[in-house]
Amino acid sequence: MLVLHSHMPYVLSHGKSPHGTDWLFESAAECYLPILDALDRLRVAGIKPRWTINVTPILAEQLDDPAFKDGFVAYCEEKIAFADEDIERFRGQNELWLEGLAAMWKRFYSRARDQFTEKWNRSINSAWRHFEEEGLIELITCGATHGYFPLLGTDESVSAQVRLAVESHGARFGKKPKGIWLPECAYRPAYEWKAPTNDEDPWPRRAVDEFLRENGIEFFFVDSHMIRGGEPLGTYWQKFPQLAEMFARTRHLFTPPEEFRSEYEHYSIPGGTTIFARDPQTTVKVWSGDVGYPGDEWYLEFHKQLYPGRHKYWRISPNKQDLGAKQPYDPWVAYDHITAHAKDFAQLVKTTLATYKGQSEREGTVVAMYDTELFGHWWFEGPEFLYECAVEMAKDPDLAMCSGSDVISQEPARHVVPLPEGSWGEGGYHSVWLNDDNFWTWKRLYPIERRFRDLVERANEGLAQEIAEQCAREMLLAEASDWQFLISTWSARDYSEARFTDHVDRFERLERLAHLVLDGGTLSAEDVAFLRECQEKDAPFPNLTLDLWRSKTTIA
Repeated sequence: MLVLHSHMPYVLSHGKSPHGTDWLFESAAECYLPILDALDRLRVAGIKPRWTINVTPILAEQLDDPAFKDGFVAYCEEKIAFADEDIERFRGQNELWLEGLAAMWKRFYSRARDQFTEKWNRSINSAWRHFEEEGLIELITCGATHGYFPLLGTDESVSAQVRLAVESHGARFGKKPKGIWLPECAYRPAYEWKAPTNDEDPWPRRAVDEFLRENGIEFFFVDSHMIRGGEPLGTYWQKFPQLAEMFARTRHLFTPPEEFRSEYEHYSIPGGTTIFARDPQTTVKVWSGDVGYPGDEWYLEFHKQLYPGRHKYWRISPNKQDLGAKQPYDPWVAYDHITAHAKDFAQLVKTTLATYKGQSEREGTVVAMYDTELFGHWWFEGPEFLYECAVEMAKDPDLAMCSGSDVISQEPARHVVPLPEGSWGEGGYHSVWLNDDNFWTWKRLYPIERRFRDLVERANEGLAQEIAEQCAREMLLAEASDWQFLISTWSARDYSEARFTDHVDRFERLERLAHLVLDGGTLSAEDVAFLRECQEKDAPFPNLTLDLWRSKTTIA
C-alpha cells in the first residue's frame, strides 16, 4: 500500500503581501504533474497501482484558485525563459553538455505548462478525481488546514478541522473520503487534558477517532511505534515540563503489550476505526539521502542551482558534501538507476511480506508512507521511480497493490488495540510542535480558539456573521501545524513566525469588529477596507459556515 501525503500550507498570493507562492508552483511542476503523468502511462498500460493519495483540503483549495492557475502558467513561462538564457550562456562558453541540459529544462517546463493547460484543463484536482474514478487511486483527506489535532485547544476546533475537510473533499472529488491522513500522523486518546500553556484544571477531551467516526472516516495511519507500544524515543518530552505532564496523563497506554503487534497487520481501535502503521524498512530506502535511493551519485543534485533561473545541472556525485565538486548530470545513466532501484524496492516489499508470513502464518500489508513532495522536488527522479515500482509489482503474481479501503473490504481488522498518544515526528511524540522555540504560538492560539466559541454563539446573521466567518478562516490558517514545524527546524523560520502572527493579529482585529457590530456599532471605512483585504488575501473555503463549530452532529 503506497500512501502519498500531498500538502502545502496556505502560501497563495492574491496580488498583495506575497506569501511564498513559488513553493506551490514548484510542487505542481516537479511533483503533482509528473505523478499524474505516471498514472496516465500506467492507465495506458492497463495497470491500476491503487495508490492511496491524500490531497489536503488547504492544498486543494489553492490548486483550484484562479490565482494559482494563472500564476502557474506564468511561472512555467518564466522557467522556460531562464532555460533559454542558460542555453545561450552555455553555448557561448562551449559547454555543449550543459547546453543540452538547459534544453532539457526548457522541454520539462514547456511540457508541464502544456499538460496543465491542455491535458488537465488547468485543474490538477480534476485529474486526481479522474484517476480515482478510473480505479487507479483512492483519494483520502486530512485536517482542513493541517492543524495538529492533539494540541488544538478545543474540541470544536478539532471537529471543525475534520468536518470541513470531509465537506470540501466530497464537494470537490464527488464522494466523501473513507480515510484520513491525520496531520503529522498525530493522535490523542480521550482523557483529562490540560492546556500546556496555563494552570487551568484539566478537563475531559474527546479522542481524535471520535471526530473521525462522526464524519464517516473508516481508517487512518500511524507510525509503527504507536502500535508496538513502549515509551516515545528521545528525552525532550522529559525535559520540557508541559510535555512531561501531558505524557503522564496517558502513560499507562504506552505499556508494552503482552501480545505481539506488527506494522504489517492492520488493527481496530475501540470504537471501530481501522489503523495502519508505517513500515520502517521501505521508509529508510526512500526517505534517506544517505543510505536510500535518493542519495545515488547519479541522481540530480537538489542543492546546487544556477542563478537566477535556479535550474539544476549537476548530479549528486561521489563527494556529496562538496558542492564545488559536483559533476554534470547525466539523465540517461540516472534513469537506468531508477529501474534498478524499483526492482530492488519491489524485492524488499516481497521479502518483508514473506518474512512476516513465515512468522505469523498469514499475509500482511506493507504500508509505505511518504510526503508526495519528496517525489520530484527533493528527488527529481522520484515520480519515475513510482511508475517503475508499479510496473514491477504488477508483473509479480505474489504481490498485490492495494489502497486502504481495499484492505478493509477484503479483510476487516482481526484485533482491537488501544492507541497511545503520539505522532510520526522525531521522538514519536509532540516535541517538534511544542518546545521552547514555538511555545509562544500556543500561548497566542489557545485564547482565540476559546473566544471564538463565544463569538460563534452570538454572530448569527448579517455583517457580524460575515466578519466571524473571516475570523474562522484566519484561525484555521493559524492552526496549521506547518508553522510550529518550520520554527522548530529553522526552515523558513522568520517567514513562519510572520505568517502565524499575521493570522492571529488579523483574527483579533476582526473579532473586535464583530463585537462592535454585535453591540450596535458601525464600521468605519477603514474597518470595511480591512475586512475586504482579509477576505481577498486569506480566501480559502468560500462556503465555510459557522455551524462547523456549533454542533457535533454527524454530517449526512
